[in-house]
Amino acid sequence: MQIFSYQPPSIPWLDIRYIDRDIIVINKPSGLLSNPGIAEYTHDCALTRLQQRFKNTILVHRLDCTTSGIMVFARNKKAESSLKTQFQNRQTAKTYIAEVQGLLSEPSGVIDLAIAADKENPPKQMVSETGKSAITHYQVLQQNDGNSLVELKPVTGRTHQLRVHMLALGHAILGDDFYGDETVIRAAKRLQLHAQSLQFTHPYSGKIMEFSSKHPF
Repeated sequence: MQIFSYQPPSIPWLDIRYIDRDIIVINKPSGLLSNPGIAEYTHDCALTRLQQRFKNTILVHRLDCTTSGIMVFARNKKAESSLKTQFQNRQTAKTYIAEVQGLLSEPSGVIDLAIAADKENPPKQMVSETGKSAITHYQVLQQNDGNSLVELKPVTGRTHQLRVHMLALGHAILGDDFYGDETVIRAAKRLQLHAQSLQFTHPYSGKIMEFSSKHPF
């Protein structure tokens, strides 16, 4: 059984990129949970840090603990409902940057592989014909030192989708201590996955909002 060692970064405590009466947008660092788990030691997370300053902050979507990048939070029930509906109905646009093992044979493509829970190794996920539809568009941005920097645009939002899809292609994301082998784990100090941009409709004004944060690797 894998032991989860949680030591969330404290600098910066919060990287707030935008705030108004309805939403808050942050740049979440790698190593910080999006929301608390059951264990008391997981209480320190992006959500609780925001709630210490803005008590009505509401979680509407998640990034994996080791994934960094742009997240949006709601500040009232109307905003929560609007944003959650947009995520559920695939009305948002998300772009991730990942550094992966090896050189992809095709410069771009679509990964259409259903994903299901790996019941023998929870909470891992796996490619399965009986799973839920999962689609990811990818494009190679750069290749060097035997590895590739890729842009990933998920159409669906399955748990661990990008990590499982890249693994299925034979190009695990560097630093992935959950799905990668020892070579992959040692290749980077953190999971090389970053939510670089997020586009959604503002829940009150109806304006298209887009926020970005350049990948740190």
